[in-house]
Amino acid sequence: MAERLFGTDGLRGTVNNYPMTVDVALRLGLAAGVRFRRGNHQHKVVIGKDTRLSGYMFESALTAGLCAAGMHVIMTGPLPTPAISFLTRSMRADLGVVISASHNPFHDNGIKFFDAEGYKLPDMTEDEISAMVLDSSFKWPYPEARGAGRATKIEDAGGRYIVYTKSCFPTQLTLSGLRIVVDCANGASYKVAPLALEELGAEVFRIGTNPDGTNINEHCGSLYPEVVAAKVREVRADVGLALDGDADRLIVVDEHGNIIDGDQLMAMCAQAMMARGELPGNLLVATAMSNMALEIFMKDHGGSLMRTKVGDRYVMEAMRREGAMLGGEQSGHLIFHKYSTTGDGLLAALQILRIMREKDKPLSELAGRLQPFPQVLINVRVEKRLPFEERPAIGEAVAKVEADLAGRGRVLLRYSGTEALCRVMVEGENPSKVKAYAEDLAVVVERELR
Repeated sequence: MAERLFGTDGLRGTVNNYPMTVDVALRLGLAAGVRFRRGNHQHKVVIGKDTRLSGYMFESALTAGLCAAGMHVIMTGPLPTPAISFLTRSMRADLGVVISASHNPFHDNGIKFFDAEGYKLPDMTEDEISAMVLDSSFKWPYPEARGAGRATKIEDAGGRYIVYTKSCFPTQLTLSGLRIVVDCANGASYKVAPLALEELGAEVFRIGTNPDGTNINEHCGSLYPEVVAAKVREVRADVGLALDGDADRLIVVDEHGNIIDGDQLMAMCAQAMMARGELPGNLLVATAMSNMALEIFMKDHGGSLMRTKVGDRYVMEAMRREGAMLGGEQSGHLIFHKYSTTGDGLLAALQILRIMREKDKPLSELAGRLQPFPQVLINVRVEKRLPFEERPAIGEAVAKVEADLAGRGRVLLRYSGTEALCRVMVEGENPSKVKAYAEDLAVVVERELR
């Protein structure tokens, strides 16, 4: 099998270790420029990043490659991933580029691309770019000197995004009187998220809004929702919002400091959108990781759930294919297709706050309408990524657990798209049994794949 540079969410790795090196980034810029420089119009690329120290060098390398290929580069500075998707569309650029490793620590970084419509690139297009990057004998079709691109900075990019996200919130509603804790993970949303909420009238308590280049996701943000939960209880807030490093993912905490599951948020939003007639076919798109209780909830409310592979890009692909308006992942990626072409933490927060305002009910009551089955997820570090069917012991262990669950639960094994991990997930009605099943399976997986 040919080497693939891209995982489930772009290219990602440890800084200054292959493939996250400036020479690969330079070639990526060249390859993307060659692939997207079509026609005779002025070719534009929007490049954004999160707050990692290494973002500067990757921004410079990508910009050099893109300009060498004849693309004009517009640099936004630190902005959420969905903001780059939006700006790529609104500025009529040919391509959007995000430099971020999302929820990973600062010593990692990543690169992902959006097409002119703001959608993540399909595997086929990524493979075309990869092939050029990996072919050391590839002859780059450089333009003449007059055809080289130029690089400029845009100063009001964050303001444009704030205006747009606010336009997705009903004009007859405000957030006045709401006390909101927001944790920006010292990441890309550190300016825009608090400002958007404040401009809509909320009283905002800020966490993780002082990035220094190395503290992104450090004991803050979506990986540490207990930080927001503690602050919610301390200041008696109505809701807590925890974003990840690039702000495409959202974890929500209710007024009691309880963490709300992503499936509960999807159920809450789906029910509200069905009532407003804004959910075509009453269809919700989620991934294989979503709880069985969500399927039952949708069926009980006259809707249906479609599952995809894990990764918000696959959710979005299914949404486009089926004409769906709501999709997401249990992990907190929520996609409202009426407004966005990718997961957007701030926009999702505003849609949840809208429902709270329209229903005039606390989040605990609204989200509590879905009670997920107990679910245990164990991340097992592995050295091999073999097909599971090549390890009979794994298949036998899974079959035994599935037989014990007798149709009232699920087992899911899958490899992480970005890390050397195998995720072992078991769900069912009995919490202690589910935990024991997951632990037993994790032991087998570790033994067979180390």
